Amino acid sequence: MFGQEIQQLIFLLSRFPGLGPRSGRRLALHLLKKKETTLLPLIHTLQRAAEAVKVCSECGNLDTSPVCSICTSTKRDSKVLCVVEEISDLWALERSGEYHGRYFVLGGKLSAISGVKPEDLKIPFLVNKIKTSGITEVVLALNPTLEGQTTLYYIRECLENLPLKITGLAHGVPMGGELDYLDDATLTTAMMRRQVV
Repeated sequence: MFGQEIQQLIFLLSRFPGLGPRSGRRLALHLLKKKETTLLPLIHTLQRAAEAVKVCSECGNLDTSPVCSICTSTKRDSKVLCVVEEISDLWALERSGEYHGRYFVLGGKLSAISGVKPEDLKIPFLVNKIKTSGITEVVLALNPTLEGQTTLYYIRECLENLPLKITGLAHGVPMGGELDYLDDATLTTAMMRRQVV
């Protein structure tokens, strides 16, 4: 029915989160029908992003500099560090506009089933950063899932003998939910009402 190039395009598009074979076919058809106005600019933008985007060496965010704009901003509170699971969680909290400190992206959560250990999440690096950076508050903004809460408790144990305030997101974030799917008002309330964990 399709040539190999179209099949490969559909296959790759189908692998995006939230898309399946049917959505992949629709998106491929749209891109191919609007080659000049959509497909070619998208190809160009993807190529530029692949070449320019880097992982921040300080927090794990994505930016076009080795150290991201959040970490280099003098307007951010360098004494408060918000720990999140994924970059999408960082972006979600930034959308709320309520948090003005720095971040640390773990890159996932502890999981015995999947074999994810503290070293896989850079937790030792996080603990060392907290010990040596003059941080006075750590906000554990982890998703309220079983693995997220396990990770939160593990990090809290690692930090319990340090002279700092450890807080977590307040009510408003539903158990089993993920930060990236929450509305801005819920995130704002959760960040404003964070509490000691």
